[in-house]
Amino acid sequence: MEPQDTVEFSGVWSPDEVEQFLTETTVPIRVSCRTPSDDLWMLSLWYEYADGEFRCATGADADIVEFLRSTADVAFEVSTNDPPYRGVRGRGTASLGPDHDKAQLKRLLNRYLGGTDSSLAESLLSPDRAEVRIRISPEKLYSWDFSERMRDFESD
Repeated sequence: MEPQDTVEFSGVWSPDEVEQFLTETTVPIRVSCRTPSDDLWMLSLWYEYADGEFRCATGADADIVEFLRSTADVAFEVSTNDPPYRGVRGRGTASLGPDHDKAQLKRLLNRYLGGTDSSLAESLLSPDRAEVRIRISPEKLYSWDFSERMRDFESD
């Protein structure tokens, strides 16, 4: 993980444990931002965590693209959906860029679906669909892990 000196870490995990969780966990990242009219907005995106940043992709016509062009500040959370609950939340800054060759999208399809051989992948990779890369640079990361207090709920 590259920019550790600029990221504030707190919570139960070390920076290396945070990185391990974020690279191994394949649930969507929940991203909160502001709309151009200053309302709050939240959505879920597939992500990969590399070089200390979250990398996502979405259609160029998605509302989030307009919202992030207006205000780049975001809050986010990556957490397990089943007990015992654990995860990482934080805040940072988002930046947008083109994903002309859909390389980011293809990496996400491989990460979440195991490949690009599906009707969903075919639809998302359509040459007629413009794709945007979203990068979130964290400023603060906070980790939590309720495994100990939820040990009666661990799945087999």
